[in-house]
Amino acid sequence: MEMKSSILVVDDEERIRRLLRMYLEKEGYEIDEAEDGETALEKASQTNYDLILLDVMLPGIDGVEVCAKLRQVKSTPVIMLTAKGEETNRVQGFEAGADDYVVKPFSPREVIYRVKAILRRSSATAFLSKDTYSSNNIVFPHLVIEHDAHRVSADGQEVALTPKEYELLHFLAVSPDKVFSREELLKDVWNYEFFGDLRTVDTHVKRLREKLNKVSVDAAAMITTVWGVGYKLEVPK
Repeated sequence: MEMKSSILVVDDEERIRRLLRMYLEKEGYEIDEAEDGETALEKASQTNYDLILLDVMLPGIDGVEVCAKLRQVKSTPVIMLTAKGEETNRVQGFEAGADDYVVKPFSPREVIYRVKAILRRSSATAFLSKDTYSSNNIVFPHLVIEHDAHRVSADGQEVALTPKEYELLHFLAVSPDKVFSREELLKDVWNYEFFGDLRTVDTHVKRLREKLNKVSVDAAAMITTVWGVGYKLEVPK
């Protein structure tokens, strides 16, 4: 029997938790709930959820802090729920390690779409062992991406990335030395056709560089900013 994906819904408003639970359970997901940041952090630390829907504005520890603390120990995909106009909070959420966001008031269809997209990417290879043969490796000096295993190594050391960080790196690596605008990256990596904050891209690039830089300065330097245009993955000559 196929295992159901488990999702933690974190929001201090019961009606929103109930609405999300109804739609997500209809899609076959197992749902757990938390109404505040402390409970969310405790549950997320003790349970291996497949995804977390996390409201920004929570009593006690807010969603941004919950995400930042969780990222110290886990790479569970996180979709932030933010009220319209909370642009600063969205940016802070991405800096804390969120993978995506949905703006309130939201369409349940959009939430389902975002959930399915992230789970599809993060779970497609979740059960592959580290010895799995990969025919889709991308190998550069200082950087190796094993796509079948969703594994990234910089100078021989594995780098733990969130699903969105991995997808961004892989997208750039497939077309080395090609410059992509922020708009193109939002469209192709985030699937944002008509909305989306361009700083979403900047904050993810920043986090990606920081993670690579911890193990390889040379690998981090491959992600190059082309001022006034966007980003590219530059292969050392």
